Amino acid sequence: MRLLLMSDTHLPRRAKELPPQLLVEIPRADVVFHAGDWVDAATLDLLERRSRRLVGVHGNNDGPELRARLPEVARAELDGVRFGVVHETGAAQGREARCAARFPDLDVLVFGHSHIPWDTVAPSGLRLLNPGSPTDRRRQPHCTYLTATLTDGHLTDVELHRLPQR
Repeated sequence: MRLLLMSDTHLPRRAKELPPQLLVEIPRADVVFHAGDWVDAATLDLLERRSRRLVGVHGNNDGPELRARLPEVARAELDGVRFGVVHETGAAQGREARCAARFPDLDVLVFGHSHIPWDTVAPSGLRLLNPGSPTDRRRQPHCTYLTATLTDGHLTDVELHRLPQR
């Protein structure tokens, strides 16, 4: 099962559209995760149309329409792996312990907000993944997103993709 993870698209504030490379990835994925800060409903509509399955949440920059359509926390069990999605996890220091305590029933937590790619494992075994942002790199050298493969109940081939600067 192919997974695509993104967050913090901030359209149309930071960019006018999703990068072409990312648009090509969407229909290839079995499941698309979006960890909030869409900013416009048109991006949600686009992902709902192009994705086989979408798991998303609202972020702190999302207004009433997106908050009405998306939860603050989303969960999905895929091939026996328990995923959660949330926008904010707080400061980087202590993140693993804080998230493991908040989400003891998850195997993988996808999050956003910082625009900083992140891939760590808490002592409890919870894997934390932040794909960064495909449209707003902020202080990062590149805009980014993640892909991964889920096979026989194991998350493998987690890959950070750097997008060309536009």
